Amino acid sequence: MSTSLLLVDDDRTFSSLATSVLTQEGFRVRTARSLHETRAALAREAPDLVILDRRLPDGDGLTFLPELRTLVPGAVVLMATAHGDIASAVEAIRAGARDYLSKPVELDDLVLRARRAAEDVQLQERLQRAESALGGRHRMLVPRSPAMRHTLQMLERIATSPRSPVLLLGETGVGKEVIARQLHVLREEQGPFVHVNCAALPDTMVESELFGHERGAFTDARTARRGLVEVANGGLLFLDEVGELPLALQAKLLTFLDKGAFRRLGGSSELSSTARVVAATNRNLTDEVAAGRFREDLYFRLSVFKVDIPPLRERREDVLPLAESLVAELCAELGRRPVGFSAAARERLERYPFPGNVRELRNVLERALVLESGPNLELEALAPRPGGPAQTSDPHAFVVAGPPLPLEEIERRYVRHVLERMEGRRMDAARALGISYPTFLRRLGEE
Repeated sequence: MSTSLLLVDDDRTFSSLATSVLTQEGFRVRTARSLHETRAALAREAPDLVILDRRLPDGDGLTFLPELRTLVPGAVVLMATAHGDIASAVEAIRAGARDYLSKPVELDDLVLRARRAAEDVQLQERLQRAESALGGRHRMLVPRSPAMRHTLQMLERIATSPRSPVLLLGETGVGKEVIARQLHVLREEQGPFVHVNCAALPDTMVESELFGHERGAFTDARTARRGLVEVANGGLLFLDEVGELPLALQAKLLTFLDKGAFRRLGGSSELSSTARVVAATNRNLTDEVAAGRFREDLYFRLSVFKVDIPPLRERREDVLPLAESLVAELCAELGRRPVGFSAAARERLERYPFPGNVRELRNVLERALVLESGPNLELEALAPRPGGPAQTSDPHAFVVAGPPLPLEEIERRYVRHVLERMEGRRMDAARALGISYPTFLRRLGEE
């Protein structure tokens, strides 16, 4: 995608020449001749690069620079100053400009500095993509189980169709994000991987987060903002827990999937994005459709390719190599020397059912690395406990020991137990308990 550039200068001749030269260099150029026009242009679209003249009809560009940095904090700014005005140039750099141009501006010098600024923008985007990729935490191992091999073979075929939506189905913790990242990796030379947890977005902000908003679309919308659909242009947009999207927004998502087009919140112009949508859920969307909580047409559109990810208990061959990979990764994160597994730990890994799937496996290993200090992990947490069927080897089991307790206290303990299982995500915990959020807070003892 070409670099967007806003040229702010009241010299019409220079603006015309600069626009022509920069357009030939591949920039998408817009112009403004005053601070008033600049504010209006920034409200319509946030540019990647701004070339700002100091002397404008309605004010000083240098005085405006802090406001510009607030309105578009990610933009690179080049300040144009009078020839020999070194003090202004230094002040501009201190105020947040990346570079400066001496007037009268030579077009060759303008192009050279604009190219450098564009390279800075592209480098920043590459770093963001690298951070996004590292956010996946672990690479996809070559699986041993036939079920996961079949899943990967399907992904390789799906990767040849760049725009078709994909729906990932499976239990909580099976690694749906890892599968989505693997699909992203299978396609070379593409845009970023953007992960959205739909369950974590408030209903009032979800449309703005996904599709962006224009200035003044709502209170505190002081400037236009790109949504994640726009950010993921050319790449992959991973909608985790897609079943949590409000019905009203489901219709807008369906329009985007059909046409690749959308409008920002509060906007009238139609924008486009080539982002591929990969959705995931642990809900039964067929049941959600029957209950009227999920649009049937959106379900059919999302499930052009439907991928069922098997739970860990159905791919026992993958448990040990996956555990070894996770331990190596966690040792690097925790600054601990690499460790292995004792014979007893290997046996426990092979026998334990892992109801929490890969996420539970990772949590068990992380806990063991912190609490066990030997050269090999024993994974005592996975050892069967004596006492018959009333006991369980599940480290996440809810157990009430000791003398009988009032029902209210047991409820409070169970609510806290579920909150821990949901890793502190309160909305998810309330949803898992089947109670409203205010009721959840009361049971938790915080209201």
